[in-house]
Amino acid sequence: MKSHGNKTVHKAPETMPKPRPSAVRHVQVDAEQTGRRVDNFLFGLLKDVPKSRVYRMLRTGEVRINGRRAKPETRLVTDDRVRIPPIHMESTPPRFHDTSTTPVSIPVLYEDPGLLVIDKPGGMAVHGGSGVRFGVIELLRRQRPECAYLELVHRLDRDTSGCLMIAKKPSILRRLHEQLRSGQIEKRYLALVQGAWHSGERTVRAPLLKNILAGGERRVSVSRSGKDSVSHFAPVQVFPQASLMEVLLETGRTHQIRVHATHIGHPIAGDEKYGDAGFNKDMKHRGLRRLFLHAAQLRLPALKPDGRPLEFQTPLPVELNTVLDNLKTGVQS
Repeated sequence: MKSHGNKTVHKAPETMPKPRPSAVRHVQVDAEQTGRRVDNFLFGLLKDVPKSRVYRMLRTGEVRINGRRAKPETRLVTDDRVRIPPIHMESTPPRFHDTSTTPVSIPVLYEDPGLLVIDKPGGMAVHGGSGVRFGVIELLRRQRPECAYLELVHRLDRDTSGCLMIAKKPSILRRLHEQLRSGQIEKRYLALVQGAWHSGERTVRAPLLKNILAGGERRVSVSRSGKDSVSHFAPVQVFPQASLMEVLLETGRTHQIRVHATHIGHPIAGDEKYGDAGFNKDMKHRGLRRLFLHAAQLRLPALKPDGRPLEFQTPLPVELNTVLDNLKTGVQS
């Protein structure tokens, strides 16, 4: 952790603990959960457990509040102590079970009682669904059973790595969403694009329209009927075949950087949806195995009245730096 003026900068890497085995847990209720029904509290805490199983635990007295049996409609009070029994999932189909390919830890950039910021690995979805058995949020909930609330503040594409925020309290989620909507949170990315960039800093203003195809695939295009979208591109390193760019987002639309980059004739390396097949093949020879897009930096206002603005940053992953090294030296695999 380094201090820069009145900001605190948090850098990778640290690692999260390995998942704990299922056991009896006691969760203390904080002010955020006061007044909430215990069944809804449990649904949020045990997201991969079927609701029928939760109701059975309540009905049989396995869930207790301050040592007493609880009914589904029981309202929680600050400092209540909720007993949660061991959860045995063998009798129910798991939502994800590919433990051989599941990362055991995710680097943590920052954590406080209301916010968790991680360095998301490339190739890992932020949540399960659409053919993906699990994602970052499901993994975190399993690794941190003591956390009563974990929700994504924003999203990154599956193949995009870098800074990702997870709220640990509903009030923090609301605050961060407000800051995102009002443009108070600054998001900077690093992207390798096709061709030598010679135009200096450039702002792309092109409205984006999101379409859902028949198979559920999302496809975004530049369209007059789309939503206003603004990206600021600045060159960092220029090679004959490609250019490393810093991209500052003024808006946060789905696939915004990828579509804007293609729109101006500089598609991102490794982008199989919007990119150039020939360029992607060349970059594969340079060692690229995924989309070259990395959420390198986040800056946001203080979340507490007496706090400092927060800044999080994480360097390019090793596999992306290797591609840059190969571009410098002309090495091909």
